[in-house]
Amino acid sequence: MQVAGGRLEGGIVIGNTYDKYGTTNPIARWMMNGFDAALSRFVADAAPKTIHEVGCGEGYWVLRWLADGIDVRGTDFSSDVIAMARATAGQRSVDQQRFQVKSIYDVKPETDSADLIVCCEVMEHLEDPEAAVQALRKLDGSDLIVSVPREPLWRVLNMARGKYLSDLGNTPGHIQHFSKAEIVGLLSRHFEVKAVASPLPWTMVHCKWPAK
Repeated sequence: MQVAGGRLEGGIVIGNTYDKYGTTNPIARWMMNGFDAALSRFVADAAPKTIHEVGCGEGYWVLRWLADGIDVRGTDFSSDVIAMARATAGQRSVDQQRFQVKSIYDVKPETDSADLIVCCEVMEHLEDPEAAVQALRKLDGSDLIVSVPREPLWRVLNMARGKYLSDLGNTPGHIQHFSKAEIVGLLSRHFEVKAVASPLPWTMVHCKWPAK
């Protein structure tokens, strides 16, 4: 799978800074296994027939869920990462049109709804997370899963491994910094929070649409 590697598009860091899903570093692998387990548990709890991953990056999870037999599609604001996702899809004989260029702020109920909306590692990159959550709330869905880096732990761990020291451990492109309480508070203003997981060093929240 192609990885953006921290490149910029329109002055914004896109995709993954490194291949975290394919890493052989034992500590990074252990952390990614924890993320994988938490996300897979929440998806299993939702038991969706359809998934829309908003901010899908290079397409790792969309392609994985498709392999599991779920009807999935992904969107991302970046035309570069969508091109990477489509290239990988083509190599795996997957319909490349499952990946489309679209900002989270522009999602619409008539085109972007699904049983489960997944939005992982997106909110920390946004200038207006509140507006993004409001846009997601307008979709027709049952379940929402959101994950963000858990701050300040994320930056502390970056500094402990000697990364981004001049920026106090802040990963390039992260302009929002959510504690567990802050991301839960943001989501609970618009959704019913069902469960919260803390796979080190993330916060992951499983929400339900409020009853209509």
